[in-house]
Amino acid sequence: MKSKEFTLESPQGPVSLSAFRGKWVVLYFYPKDDTPGCTIEAEEFTKLAKAFEERNAVTLGVSRDSCESHMQFIGKYSLNVRLLSDPDCVVQKEYGAWGKKILYGKPMMGTLRSTFLIDPKGEIAREWKLVKPEGHAQEVLDILKTMQ
Repeated sequence: MKSKEFTLESPQGPVSLSAFRGKWVVLYFYPKDDTPGCTIEAEEFTKLAKAFEERNAVTLGVSRDSCESHMQFIGKYSLNVRLLSDPDCVVQKEYGAWGKKILYGKPMMGTLRSTFLIDPKGEIAREWKLVKPEGHAQEVLDILKTMQ
């Protein structure tokens, strides 16, 4: 399945998915900067950043948070992943990463923690829904290794 093109703001300026043609892209959607699960996920992708780079892969994290929030999150934890701002959930909705979930026993709409592995031609090679943060980055890297 073809990935859906987008351009979102980041602390470093606009980022378009098409800019990464020829590379593998790990596109992950997460609920909120500086929360326990999201921090674990971002730190694990950061720890494996070099291994992803060696596999010609870039990691992009997407949430509703502002670029200012992303800058604080990156600085606080010395993160090495590109974080993109999708305040209106446009890209999250296009990828099915926005929907109904239960938080503290109450139904609500929100980001569904999801990851998409996009191949160098722009095709979705693999997707993960309802991701558990701990160990997920390694799982994605392991799958990437089998696809190259």
